Amino acid sequence: MKAWRRAAVPPPRGGSAPAAAPAEPGEAGEAPASGALVEVSDLAVRFGDDVDALRGVSFTLDRGESLAVVGESGSGKSTLALCLSGLIQPPEARGSVRIDGKEMLGASAEVLRSTRWATVALALQGAPFNPVVRVGDQVAEPLRERLGMGAGEASRRAAELAQEVLLDPDLLERYPHQLSGGQRRRAMLAMVLALDPPLIVLDEPTAGLDPATRHELVDRIGRLAESRRFALVVISHDLPDAARLASRTMVLYAGEAMEVGATGRVIAEPAHPYSWALVSAYPVMSTTKDLRPIRGRPPDPRAIPPGCPYNTRCTQAEAICAERPPLAASRGRLVLCHFGGLKTLLEATEVSKSFGHGRDAVLALQGVSLTLREGESVGLVGPSGSGKSTLARILAGHLAPDGGQVLLEGEPLPTTWRGDDRRRRRRVQLVMQDPTDALSPRLDVEALVREPLDLAKDLDGEDRRRAVAEALESVGLPSGGSFLRAHTHELSGGQLQRIALARALVVKPKLLVADEPTAMLDASEQARLLVVLRERQVEMGLGLVLISHDLAVVRKVTDRMVVLDRGLVVEEGLSSAVSGFPQSSTARHLVEASAAFPVGT
Repeated sequence: MKAWRRAAVPPPRGGSAPAAAPAEPGEAGEAPASGALVEVSDLAVRFGDDVDALRGVSFTLDRGESLAVVGESGSGKSTLALCLSGLIQPPEARGSVRIDGKEMLGASAEVLRSTRWATVALALQGAPFNPVVRVGDQVAEPLRERLGMGAGEASRRAAELAQEVLLDPDLLERYPHQLSGGQRRRAMLAMVLALDPPLIVLDEPTAGLDPATRHELVDRIGRLAESRRFALVVISHDLPDAARLASRTMVLYAGEAMEVGATGRVIAEPAHPYSWALVSAYPVMSTTKDLRPIRGRPPDPRAIPPGCPYNTRCTQAEAICAERPPLAASRGRLVLCHFGGLKTLLEATEVSKSFGHGRDAVLALQGVSLTLREGESVGLVGPSGSGKSTLARILAGHLAPDGGQVLLEGEPLPTTWRGDDRRRRRRVQLVMQDPTDALSPRLDVEALVREPLDLAKDLDGEDRRRAVAEALESVGLPSGGSFLRAHTHELSGGQLQRIALARALVVKPKLLVADEPTAMLDASEQARLLVVLRERQVEMGLGLVLISHDLAVVRKVTDRMVVLDRGLVVEEGLSSAVSGFPQSSTARHLVEASAAFPVGT
């Protein structure tokens, strides 16, 4: 059994499109292998004239193998489960579903009846039972109907099956409504095991159960799969449970496989932007940042967008994404993406910077490297004087490094404002620590936020006014009235910092570098700004570098942390790992110094 955790993700190197890697045998998208227990090829399901539930799903599964199928509600998971047991037939279903060599699509009633329960057994979500028949009689029914057992023999075998799934046999005398949710799930598991089928399909086996019951049931299913050697397909939106039960994972979105591969890779190091967003949205005890929903909404199955179905929600979508990408080998798994998966948004390599000359020179940065993936948030932490602000100015293009390089979307970050350099540099925006240093006291609020648009000259006057209003509203500030005529001395610190953020967002950047944005705010304004910052990052698909000496702040917002001390990177890892189990003395000191309420004894 595999305990699920988010392993540290090695930062990607090089350009946006990763080198292809060999796919693992039996993964979705390849031609079905002869002799496999399960062979699904180009499976498509359409309900009515326009509801596409599955669109070209293919995979194979051998005896003893396990596959988790995960995705948001409406992704096609349960439809796939029904197809595996032949419960959806042509004309709704097209393609091929072969179970132990028998074609399920278009099969006769006799073939379907002989295959269900004996070859493939499906446990539906919610463990449906006949409410007026005792549970034991329902568990024993396949034994009586298929194996011809007498009532007594079938009851004894049902009791043995109940013990095998850790269910008290005395509970078999009860009716379904007299059992708890966990007890009904165990009874359903006993039923699907009755004829010892080589394939078991579990649709949301742990939904609605308390954590202790869920953990116990998952552990028991895993042990049964090992001892009985049946192939297992787990349909679930519960990523930790799916990861514990299956060695391979398929991520479904809008009826298509977005990513398929070894569970350890897909869950701990997701490649597809959707897989990454799905994992990031899931709450587990090992994470410390606030929950981050996937931006936008899943597509209407009646109007799935052309090309990659995720492109309307994807932060890295380009024009080519309107064309259908192949499900191809990338990063040791199969990925449906023109770019092979998540791009590298920002890459700083061996950056060095000193101030002064000769013996008086101060070395601010010494060979610092940092990578930020598409849509990711990274916290840059360290004590005062560690080089954080210097690195922030270099990452934003406001300061040139003495050595090393900074790549933005695979190209060197410009340091001039000439020609096309100006347009590229606007894709990175820096929010300074003290807004009074960044905002002119001569300009009113509207002019402060509009100034970057005035310099860009990309929009006319009315469009600029509309963009200013949207930017102010997005950070929770008034977009009209006397507030637009206010000057900096008339505003609070929290309002000034949000104006500085609106000024950065109004040009719709790709990357935001925030240097101690909450350092001068009270706790309430700090919380308000962090909520706004997190929401803007998700909705706009921004990369975020958040710089602070306060780990309590950074751990709530970022995916990863980089710890600086005296210009050197002394530690790097997941925010939960760095803040919870710091390895460097610098990180330990920052954790110990972070704000915490005293706990009485």
